[in-house]
Amino acid sequence: MTITLAVANQKGGVAKTTSVASIGAALAELGQRVLLVDLDPQACLTFSLGVDPEDLDLSVHQVLTKGLDPTEVVLETEDGVDLLPATIDLARAEADLLTRTGREHVLKASLADLVGADGYDWILLDCPPSLGVLTVAALTAADGVLVPLQCETLSHRGVGQLLDTVHDVRRFTNKGLEVWGVLPTLYDGRTTHARTVLDTISQTYDLAVIEPPIPKTIKFAEAPAAGRSILATSRTSKGAQAYREVAANLIARAEAGRPKSRRLRTRPS
Repeated sequence: MTITLAVANQKGGVAKTTSVASIGAALAELGQRVLLVDLDPQACLTFSLGVDPEDLDLSVHQVLTKGLDPTEVVLETEDGVDLLPATIDLARAEADLLTRTGREHVLKASLADLVGADGYDWILLDCPPSLGVLTVAALTAADGVLVPLQCETLSHRGVGQLLDTVHDVRRFTNKGLEVWGVLPTLYDGRTTHARTVLDTISQTYDLAVIEPPIPKTIKFAEAPAAGRSILATSRTSKGAQAYREVAANLIARAEAGRPKSRRLRTRPS
């Protein structure tokens, strides 16, 4: 059974794309068949996995707006994951989809043939840093949401806005959507501020914290230049190992089945 996980946070710079690429590669190392979907017009995930967006004629844009079969666009990568790439054309998708009936369901419908017993084990959706049409479409298509969180105050505030959107999606387009938890990224456990923000998130929103926290390291910045994930460019680093542990924990959660839903708190007033 395919698990579709949206990786979302409307604040940029929280290692969202790095997390999608690294978790995907770690899942592949564990024998999972993985598809990564780049929904960001900046196409950073596409570039990070060794594909130049400027060299592509087809991308997820045509899948969403023209009804192109995604199997005609999916690429294999050296990290052992498949990629549904993005290009700058995706910046027009919000406007193209805005007046379309059922726009929230367009991604779910496009991915339908890739989901199932003969398809992927995991589909990870790299959401854009916004709460617009593409993010709502990703949340509508997903079984769960993973929230990368840089442990600083502004990222903390953004979680509340994201949870408001999750509530709306649950109400109108995807009743089964679950928040799998917060993934602490760019984490420096030596600072009191980072630890305090992490503790506050857990207490305020009653969200699970996905372990272990991803450490802050220059190795993450170096990996995209090689067109690979950190699991390939720095296999024994603390960052690579952290993502391997996160992937194993996500598999364990999936195998345990969906726990009884907890009430998701809205943003504090």
